[in-house]
Amino acid sequence: MITDFDINSTCCFTGHRVLRKDFDVTVLEQVINEAVNSGYKTFLTGMANGFDRVCASVVMNLKEEKNVEIIACVPCRDQTRFFTSAQKAEYNYFLKNADKVIYLSDGYYEGCMQLRNRYMVDNSSLVIAYSKTNFGGTYYTVSYAVKNNKKIVYV
Repeated sequence: MITDFDINSTCCFTGHRVLRKDFDVTVLEQVINEAVNSGYKTFLTGMANGFDRVCASVVMNLKEEKNVEIIACVPCRDQTRFFTSAQKAEYNYFLKNADKVIYLSDGYYEGCMQLRNRYMVDNSSLVIAYSKTNFGGTYYTVSYAVKNNKKIVYV
């Protein structure tokens, strides 16, 4: 897939769908602001519940004052099939307000989430991660980023 953004100024997010009680959005805001101040302009979110959308919200709040964009990297068009009504409403808000939406597959299949995660890492030079386990999708994505020599900042 061809991108129309500069990988060197692109950052992606990876993190858990359920945020622990000790998660501090203020720390996340500081990390994202540091990325922006270091020249990152494009931010990729996988649109999952939890960390992905908290990150998207922080970036969207910066759009007024900073020259940044948020790109929704959707693993499949039916990503919301198991979401609650409230989760779907929030998801649709972020899709509508994203600068661009990239659909990586039409329908769900085993492995489409990993494809989305690899796409985001491959098209970024910085990964902001909220990883608290040594298993699962976030762990896989961080491991993939390490293998591909990406800069990683942990929240």
